[in-house]
Amino acid sequence: MALEAPEAADAAEAIKEASEERASSERFRRRAAVTIGVLAMLLAISGLGGGNATKEMINSNILASDTWAFYQAKNIRQTSNQLAANELSVLLLSQPDMPPASRDQVQRRIDSYQATIARYESDPSTGEGKVELQNRAQAFEQRRDRAARQDPNFDFAQALFQISIVLGSVSIVATSRRLLVLGLALGAVATVLMLNGFLLVFELPFA
Repeated sequence: MALEAPEAADAAEAIKEASEERASSERFRRRAAVTIGVLAMLLAISGLGGGNATKEMINSNILASDTWAFYQAKNIRQTSNQLAANELSVLLLSQPDMPPASRDQVQRRIDSYQATIARYESDPSTGEGKVELQNRAQAFEQRRDRAARQDPNFDFAQALFQISIVLGSVSIVATSRRLLVLGLALGAVATVLMLNGFLLVFELPFA
């Protein structure tokens, strides 16, 4: 029995609405999938930044420790030479009747010690004087400290990216726009943290 005109119109309208709903659902799923792909890419970048920050922190700390150890060795040698020079100076003062030849020899030894002491203090030609070593060690410490400030940003960013990806995946299954929006919000926060990890625009109060 043929459908009457109003019933046929209602059926056609229902079919049209169902078709539009399916098309809208498919568009949502495609957009959500693209969003998840972008978040996954940002997660990978954040992971790379975090890994590099960790390596920089460890390497700079090792280099700073080694440089300070070298500085300390230079300081010990400089002190030993200074003590030897002082002893010879006291010898000259305590023996005013020392023969001129011996006095000249002792003075030459004192001058040699003093030259060595000055070289240990600063030696721009080799970059291994105490002044140069101190500057180098402090530069390594600054690099270490910067990397230490960068690392928490990447850690938090990775966690938020992972959560946002999970929410995006669930939103596809549940066709829930709210979950996708929440995932995007977390992804936006994670992106800010990731960029701050590279640029250090602001300090994290909870790191």
